[in-house]
Parts: sequence; structure tokens; C-alpha cells
Amino acid sequence: MVLIIVFMLVFGYLLIATGHLTGVNKAAIAMFIGTIGWIVYVCWGADFVMKLHAQEYLEFLNGREATSETVKYYIYDNVFLKYVGKAAAIVMFLVATMSIIEILNNNGCFDFIREWIRTRNSKRLLWTITLATFILSANLDNLTTATMMLVVMHDIVKNRMQRMLVGSAIVLAANAGGCFTVIGDPLGLILWGDEAVTATHFSGYLFLPAMAAWVIPTILINRQLPDRLDTEWGAAPYRGNDTRLNRWQRVVMLFVGIGGLWFIPTFRNITKLSPFLGALCVLSVLWVVNEAFNRKLMQADQMAQSRVPRALQYGAIQQMLFVMGIMLGMGVLTESGVLGDIAQWCFAFFQGNVWAMGFSSGLLSSVIDTFTVSVTNVSFFPVGEGVFATNGIYWLIIAFSTAIGGSLLSVGSTSGIALMQMEHMRLGWYFKNLTWKVMLGFVIGLVVLYLEMLFL
Repeated sequence: MVLIIVFMLVFGYLLIATGHLTGVNKAAIAMFIGTIGWIVYVCWGADFVMKLHAQEYLEFLNGREATSETVKYYIYDNVFLKYVGKAAAIVMFLVATMSIIEILNNNGCFDFIREWIRTRNSKRLLWTITLATFILSANLDNLTTATMMLVVMHDIVKNRMQRMLVGSAIVLAANAGGCFTVIGDPLGLILWGDEAVTATHFSGYLFLPAMAAWVIPTILINRQLPDRLDTEWGAAPYRGNDTRLNRWQRVVMLFVGIGGLWFIPTFRNITKLSPFLGALCVLSVLWVVNEAFNRKLMQADQMAQSRVPRALQYGAIQQMLFVMGIMLGMGVLTESGVLGDIAQWCFAFFQGNVWAMGFSSGLLSSVIDTFTVSVTNVSFFPVGEGVFATNGIYWLIIAFSTAIGGSLLSVGSTSGIALMQMEHMRLGWYFKNLTWKVMLGFVIGLVVLYLEMLFL
């Protein structure tokens, strides 16, 4: 059964890595791995339970006869639900942040970005739109932020080659911005929830490496753009049937949504509750403010049903299912003992060098998937001592390397795949024009992180 589980893992990773070629959705693959893995685990549950949970199982029996039914009940109550809870906490956080973005977007709160980047100057447009992406992705879900910015950019820039360059810079900015806060990327939430990192330490050490990984490739991308971009600035989207908020009301809603998310680390430190509860609290407050500001339209039954862009809607659902499937799959590997054996082999292969492990994980995430590789790596080792202690360097290296490494190829992240689909971009073009630029930023970012660990 262990061999079957390992085969399923390897086969699933291969399908995820080749999803852009086979057309098989990686969310479906992740869900298949997660569900079938637990079915296999339950079918031979007695062997796995007696190997890792023998004492707990005997206490659970409390003198009763051990049967196949009691093993299944034990697995469900004491093993399976633990991993479901971890996965559900991440998914619920994504639901909250994506809903916050939807409310803000439907009320025109992000129209300020369109006003801010309104220019034909290539340098100003590139830097303003990527800076906005970098900041927003650090506070909201990086996939949703990247997709929203790609939609804005697509409507403005008319030349396809220029769109591919600017779009690639947006994807990189989103991945870099999301990796230096605990709420900007699902991996940060996992590390934070497992008490592997603290929010302040995590952001303090990863901010400069993330900046380097974003700024350096963007400088090189800017050199490929002409001085003047082929842009077309249409009228602001008509929102008369959805909202009639004035500017100060939109600022208030933006402050409630984004400012509320900034408060989540403090909320967690005070209450010790899961971050998704704080995100849901912010969503509920923003929802009330939305209905209060738009009450006249609602009372008059004039408010049209708001819709986010179809690409954003579909991508969000895929991302949530993908996260759930991968985390359930990691749970099976952990409980079967396979993950521990793989971790020992990897640690011995790299002779305990966590920097080499991190760099290799970054390269691997560009081929397979950022989240898949990162979750696998952080699941290898429990929070303990040394490099694996709370705020240990291993967690920071993996978080940075997999996020930036996922941008080495356009298939390494969900936002990169969204760019490929939106602009009909080929993998070969991205590899020729962007990979070496991202690699340079990746290496310099790792050097910055290494220097921080030496002198801070």
C-alpha cells in the first residue's frame, strides 16, 4: 500500500507538471490524489494506525474489541478530520479574501489604480502597475490580485508583445509580493498556522529578498519595452446599476477591506484563533458597510447582480479545490510514514544544506507547481530545533524559493498559466525572454536573505 501511495504521488505530480500539455486541470488531479489517497489509507488503516498511533488507538478502544469498523471510526475522528481542518482553514481564508476583493471591485474601489497608472510612458506604467500588484498581493490573495491586474492591463495595452512583457512583470510582482507576508500566500498561512513562523519575523526577513526578486527582473523587462506603449484609455466602467458611491465612500470601503486584513496578525496574537476567522470578521464588516452605502439602490430594487470577471471567478474556485486536494494528499503521505522517509532521504542527499534544498525546490516549483512543492517541503519536517525551529531559516528559504522559483517558467504558478491563456503565450517565448531575468532576481534575493541571516 505504501508503494501504491508513492506511485499515486509521483503520477499526480507528473500530471500537474504536464497539465499545460495534456489539458488536464491540476485542481482535478489534486482532488483525485487527496480523495483516493485517503480511501487507500482507510482500506488498510489498521496497519498504518498500529505503526504510528498504536497507543492512542488502544486508548480509543478502551477495552473494546478491535475491528475494521473501530479502526475506521478512529481514523475519521482522530486522523482525517485534523487534516480536513487545516485545509478548510486555508480555503476559508481564500474565500474571505476573494469575497473582499469582489465587493471592493464591484464598488469601483480599485478604479483608483486605473487613474494612477494612466500614462503612455512605458516606465511609469510598468512600475506603477507592478508596484500596485506587489502591495495588494501582500495583503490579498496573490492569484486574485494578479488576475485582476492582468484584466486591467489587457484592457489598456493594445500591443500583444507589450502585453506579454507587462503581464509577466505583473505575475512576478504578485508572486514576490505574496511571499513576504503570512496572509499573501497560502503557504504563509500554513507556516503561520503551524507556528513555524511569526508574522513580524516572516515579513521582516523576506521583504528585502522579495523586493530584489521583483525589482531586478522588472528593470530588465523595462529595457525591452519601447518608450511609448500602444495604449487605449477608455471610459471608466459604468457602475450606475451596481453602485453610486462617491470617492470618499470608496476610500472608506478600501480602508475597511485592506486595513482590516492588516489587523489579522494582531487578531491572531490576541485570540490565538485561526486567521480565517479574522478574515471572515473583516468580510462581515465590509459587507455591512457595502449595504449601508448602497441602501438606496437596494431599497429601490435597482441594484444589478454584480459579477467579477469570469476568469477570476473560475480561477478562484480552481485554486480553492487545488489547495484542498494537495493538503489532503500531504496528510495521507504523512500518516502513512512515506513523507518522513522521503524527508530523511532528501536531507541526507543534500547533506543537511537547507540552502541547496531551497534552491532545488525553487527550480522544481517552476516545473510542477509552486504550492505543491512548497507544501511538500514544509510537510517534510515538524517544527523543532535549529533550522526547523519557530522562525527557523528553513521555513523562510522554502517560502521565498518556491514563490519566486514558480515564476521561472510560466507554468509554475496559477497566475502564470492565467497569463498564458489570456495572451496565448507560448512557454518557449517565456523561457527565452523572461526565465534568465527571473533567475537573476531569484539568486540575488537568496543572497540578500543569506546576508540578513549573517548580520541581523
